[in-house]
Amino acid sequence: MAPSTNMAVSSTAANSAVDICARALILIGAEPITSFDDGTTEALVSVNLYEDVARASLVNARWRFTTNQAVLNRLTDEPTGRYDNAYQQATGTLMVHAITVNDNPIEYQIYGDKIYANTSTSDVLIADFTYRANEQDWPSYFTIAVEYALATLFATSIARDSGLAALMQDAATKAMAKARSLDAQQQTTRKLVTSRFITDRRS
Repeated sequence: MAPSTNMAVSSTAANSAVDICARALILIGAEPITSFDDGTTEALVSVNLYEDVARASLVNARWRFTTNQAVLNRLTDEPTGRYDNAYQQATGTLMVHAITVNDNPIEYQIYGDKIYANTSTSDVLIADFTYRANEQDWPSYFTIAVEYALATLFATSIARDSGLAALMQDAATKAMAKARSLDAQQQTTRKLVTSRFITDRRS
């Protein structure tokens, strides 16, 4: 029988990286870890896989809990090539979804941690982006999806059971779909006005 992926929007469960890995290990019948440096095979595998899985899951959808807006700081050095200005990405950015000026989307290009655009020096650029949210801020529906994603890899690397890995993959797919559905229910259909950022910056 496939594992249950029923989930609530909020949870009182501990939500550190170690806690999430420990629960993922339990899903495959392995011993849970209490630390990333406890010397066990489970800990070694967990510490090597966890962050990549977490970041991949965070950019898997435009999650409401890990999306933010920020005014971009223009860099004093002018970029070479076809762009007029360069801007520093907001700290912790994993993915940029849009850049706007006066609430209007503009064209831009990302190189490394810089954003290039053909703008004037007086333009105020607002970035809409996904950032690396702390585990304590993850809703339970997302945490569970990450746990099943980890369990899929653990089933191969620790349990070495392809049948179990397939079962975990199926559960992970369902958990992620459920998480997206729940997250989408929390958004508004109204346009998000960014002009307040410009007002605050100029005041």
